[in-house]
Amino acid sequence: MATQATAQRRFSFLQIAIALQTLTIFLQAVSAGLLLTSAYGETLHSVGARVMYGASMLYVLAAVLAWKPGGGSPRPVWHASGFLVLASVQVVLGIAHLPSVHLPLGVLMFGLSVLALARR
Repeated sequence: MATQATAQRRFSFLQIAIALQTLTIFLQAVSAGLLLTSAYGETLHSVGARVMYGASMLYVLAAVLAWKPGGGSPRPVWHASGFLVLASVQVVLGIAHLPSVHLPLGVLMFGLSVLALARR
């Protein structure tokens, strides 16, 4: 019984991590709009980028914690690691001011994150 409760708690942590990542990516889209229309948009987008990157790292941690002790499928770890790679590319593209690639990648990341959330 305790093992099942522990497994459920890990699953919940993974679900929360994916939801947090999805929310932060969505908020990045909102702050990107503010970036174009207000003086404080750049600050919000910059801070949001750091929070989104942290959420991607939390997703990796949650996936590893859900996989390793239970011996389940490593697939969530691969998905989370892929998101961290995409987040890293997204940060580099943002710093390089390449919106023609940065924006579509952000949309792709949001879609994939929503899909990952729906699968959990």
